[in-house]
Amino acid sequence: MRHFQPFPRRMAAMSTTRRILAIETSGRAGSVCVADGERVLASVDLPAMTRHDSGLHAAIDRLVREQGWRPDALDEVYVSAGPGSFTGVRIGVTVARTLAWATQARLVRVPTVDALARNALTAESPPEHVAVVLDAKRKQIYSALFARSGATYTKLTPEAMVDPTAFLAEAHRTHGPIAVLGEGVAYHHAAIEQAGAAILPEALWPARAECVYAVGSAMATAGHYCEPGDCVPIYIRLPEPEEKWQARQAAAKKQT
Repeated sequence: MRHFQPFPRRMAAMSTTRRILAIETSGRAGSVCVADGERVLASVDLPAMTRHDSGLHAAIDRLVREQGWRPDALDEVYVSAGPGSFTGVRIGVTVARTLAWATQARLVRVPTVDALARNALTAESPPEHVAVVLDAKRKQIYSALFARSGATYTKLTPEAMVDPTAFLAEAHRTHGPIAVLGEGVAYHHAAIEQAGAAILPEALWPARAECVYAVGSAMATAGHYCEPGDCVPIYIRLPEPEEKWQARQAAAKKQT
């Protein structure tokens, strides 16, 4: 059997340019981008049909090679780690971990809600407060509240699974007008309107690899790197298959 061998770690002096890859697969469609530490060099969208298969690997390979980089040239990998699509997040995190192990690139685990909040900066009038809305089923959402601070958004509440009307209404009482974005908006439109929150344009709802890069770069500057073995998806509740398995186990114990 041929044993896996990672590429040897590169010496920092070999290049003054940071070669960065950002991966976003938490939503219905995905995207990846490459950057040099100062700006995004190129990006590509991943249709929903190719987000979970070889299309992700092919997109990464093409973007890296188009920059004239060697396959082992990545210095840093930033990955959107959830909450979001259980399958999409697992795929993105697995690819990021594998790349980090194989190329010795440094890894940053980016909370998806942080990347999504940055979308609001491109609104015609960026709101002072924005809440991310991701569908958690059972009439609940995954959400976090952010406040605008110059050219970024600062998280005021950690991501949590909440009742949309109650959460947004309380945020409005505490902080004033709230705007929302995220792919869960379409599923919770009535609850959002009942809470009196403003809905940002639909074009701002999906997470983007460029925003994963922006948040990841700030985290990297602050030293918030993650060992590949510690880079796990951000799950606020158990994946549905695991919940069902636990329910079956509990039912079986009751019968014995």
